[in-house]
Amino acid sequence: MRREDIQPLLYQAADRVPEPDLADAAWADGVATRRRRRRNVLIALLTVLGIAVGAAIGFGVSGSRSAELVPPPTTPTLPQGYLPPAGQIAGIDYWVAPPAGSERFLDRLYTPLGDRLRLPDDPDSLSEHRLENLAAVVLEERGGRYDALLLGEDSSWARADLQLRKIRTGSPLSSGAISPDGRFAAFPQPGELVIVDVTTAEVFRFTLPSQDVSSVSWLPTAERILVSGPGVAYRVVVGEGGDGEKPVTAIPSARNPASITAPYRMDSGAVLRYLVNGEYSLDSELQLPVRTWVGQTFSTYTMTARLFIANDIQQVPTKSSQPQVVAAISTLRALRSSLLVLGETDPSTPGTADPAHVREPGCCAVLGWYDDYKPLILVRGWVLAWDVRTGKVQRVTELAVDGVALGPGIRP
Repeated sequence: MRREDIQPLLYQAADRVPEPDLADAAWADGVATRRRRRRNVLIALLTVLGIAVGAAIGFGVSGSRSAELVPPPTTPTLPQGYLPPAGQIAGIDYWVAPPAGSERFLDRLYTPLGDRLRLPDDPDSLSEHRLENLAAVVLEERGGRYDALLLGEDSSWARADLQLRKIRTGSPLSSGAISPDGRFAAFPQPGELVIVDVTTAEVFRFTLPSQDVSSVSWLPTAERILVSGPGVAYRVVVGEGGDGEKPVTAIPSARNPASITAPYRMDSGAVLRYLVNGEYSLDSELQLPVRTWVGQTFSTYTMTARLFIANDIQQVPTKSSQPQVVAAISTLRALRSSLLVLGETDPSTPGTADPAHVREPGCCAVLGWYDDYKPLILVRGWVLAWDVRTGKVQRVTELAVDGVALGPGIRP
């Protein structure tokens, strides 16, 4: 083959191969390059975003853990009308009540008792005018016997269809007379317990082994009632929940009959819880400067209250009498206890010779609770309410009767 024949042969072979489109190849290569650049940029952005999210999560977790270890400071919200306590007695905050003689100037707490509780003129018989929820019971002495006058939650009166006899201590009205459901009123009598149902006007009588009983206190279910006198105490089944239990069962007594209460009693330096067998167990100890307890113990679901005459209290010096203190003790560890010292008027103050300005020992006692936070307190000629959350004292009613027992109907 000659040299000059090679070139024609190469042209002939190349003619069978398709001619490449260089523009398309360049475009395709450019698109691929742009896609690679976009993918790289997207990967970089996602990496940066992932790092940022991880850092934020880590900071949040660290912050929450720090918050658990060191909680931010908060300012507690005080209830409306809060009054700061005057100090502490035995580690418990105490307030000093307005002095005797100032009761009529206190703010009033409105109840069915009215501004002044007095005997009604001519109430209907309970058999003719039955009541739904007792607010109060008072007694009227007539001819050596007592009539029971019953006040309902609607402020209407009825006279029970029975006459009560005098007991050794005088009037047969105990401060714990009204059942927790406001349906029954119970009266200690020589050798018996008399109960009236205000919804039906029925009267029930239970014979007791002792002729000398003076105090009654209902159990929370209103199926049983505790009756006590000097050196004796009984549990009486008055409902249908006896389950074979004896109608009258002797239980351990106390030196002071008013100490036999349920579900709690404050006595002998402790809060004691009532047990189904009639005995008491220790709920908490008290370190209060008690000389003697006065009246009954009344309880709510969270607190129990009773009044005591104190030994000399250094924090609250008195001039004319021993200090008297209402102890509202919490039965839940999460709630605080409180004390109210009944103030006295300085004897040198003009006009204080009036007996209304004197609170001698025995003049005062707890009568019950208005609600879960306000114990009701009997003072000379008045019923007061004390809010244990704020320390504020209000007047409930002025008394024109010799004694009163209060019930749940006192609440609106």
